[in-house]
Amino acid sequence: MTMPATSEPDGRPASDVNRTQEAILAAYAELIEELGTDDVSFRLIARRAGVGERTIFRNYATRVDLLLAAAAWIERRIFPREDAPSIFDMPLTIRAAMESYDRRPELTHVVAETAMRGISGATPSPRRAMLEEMIDAEVPSLGAPERRAIVAALAHLDSAATWVTFRREFGMTRSDIADAAGWAAEAVLDPIRSRVG
Repeated sequence: MTMPATSEPDGRPASDVNRTQEAILAAYAELIEELGTDDVSFRLIARRAGVGERTIFRNYATRVDLLLAAAAWIERRIFPREDAPSIFDMPLTIRAAMESYDRRPELTHVVAETAMRGISGATPSPRRAMLEEMIDAEVPSLGAPERRAIVAALAHLDSAATWVTFRREFGMTRSDIADAAGWAAEAVLDPIRSRVG
């Protein structure tokens, strides 16, 4: 018997898998905020998500798989961002991101540490492609080295890792972090403002 294109290999409709994964990741995020990452077992996640433990293992074979999926889900669902209309609006976008990270510190740490540890599959700078497209469209005259430096700086500033660094190493408050990240982004963009075509 041939499976419909919308089914998973075990015969479940793809939409059920997505709802199941959503429930698992949402439960995991809630538990991280309540207990921290070290104290969250698959059993607790299963109970909170309303699924069996085996369902979690079917979707995420290892704790690393679950952590990677959770970090991506958290970034997408908990810390969504509107795209900046211009590369020169990125300081405001980065400022807003720092403020949202500060409201959910446990989840921010998960996103940052997953990327900073270089876990295979983690995306250290998920918005890099968007930044590159914006630079290409708005400042096409930039040479490759300068373009790469600006994209690298903005991608780094536009990350949970920046919030964690400012909080842990400098003990900064929410508004101090937002101000520092926004100011740094402005400083990165200042040298190219006159070249906008």
